Amino acid sequence: MVREQYTTTTEGTHIQRPENQCVYKIGIYGWRKRCLYLFVLLLLIILLVNFGLTIWILKVMWFSPTGMGHLRVTKDGLRLEGESEFLFPLYAKEIHSRVDSSLLLQSTQNVTVNARNSEGEVTGRLKVGPKMVEVQSQQFQINSKDGKPLFTVDEKEVVVGTDKLRVTGPEGALFEHSVETPLVRADPFQDLRLESPTRSLSMDAPKGVHIKAHAGKIEALSQMDIIFQSSDGMLVLDAETVCLPKLVQGTRGAAGSSQRLYEICVCPDGKLYLSVAGAGTTCHENSHICL
Repeated sequence: MVREQYTTTTEGTHIQRPENQCVYKIGIYGWRKRCLYLFVLLLLIILLVNFGLTIWILKVMWFSPTGMGHLRVTKDGLRLEGESEFLFPLYAKEIHSRVDSSLLLQSTQNVTVNARNSEGEVTGRLKVGPKMVEVQSQQFQINSKDGKPLFTVDEKEVVVGTDKLRVTGPEGALFEHSVETPLVRADPFQDLRLESPTRSLSMDAPKGVHIKAHAGKIEALSQMDIIFQSSDGMLVLDAETVCLPKLVQGTRGAAGSSQRLYEICVCPDGKLYLSVAGAGTTCHENSHICL
């Protein structure tokens, strides 16, 4: 225990101070001092290692004031040069390539492009897979470089805006429902065939149906009946020769007729048949075919 003494004196009195009997040393000594120095040295080593690692990471990742590696930050957005791999979805407003190169999107599974509204719902989707290209949208449209619609698809109809639709497949085109078009034409020196294997084929037009073959013939084949009907007009066969090779032939006329001339007769139900011509009409004599 330290005892302090206070002495009161008057002016001019000299008092001899007692010598200090106890001396106090301030600081850390011994093993505590060595541990402190070792701890400070360890912190300094960690600081130097961290600083070196930071410099190495900046060097390896190519950090610069304008970006990182091939990624550059510009006033228009981000510019990425070379090939890059994204492990998670990429959200962007616009993606375009350089002027002198093309844009390539590649994936081992599929490439999917989604368009979302403000609520996060998918309003349009383009999916390119290994076996199929799928488009999910209210309307699919392909435009020309001038902005003219070339191909438009929605739930109600398919519109082809080009001047010509060409089908080059060997089996042609298959339509399960009606087709509306002003002209159906084959390629030059190729045959045009309209066929319905199991159902009927109908061609309707408000102002007429025109069938033309400029350098060939026209054939109409049917397993059952072929009916030409005009509700307010006539049927005209305008040709140099009208040939009916399989028309039913009646019995011969008079025995003295050897000119092999025939006349065409008509039954009351409209059936045609041949009858050997004579001095007069022989249709009545061979009318038993109409029975």
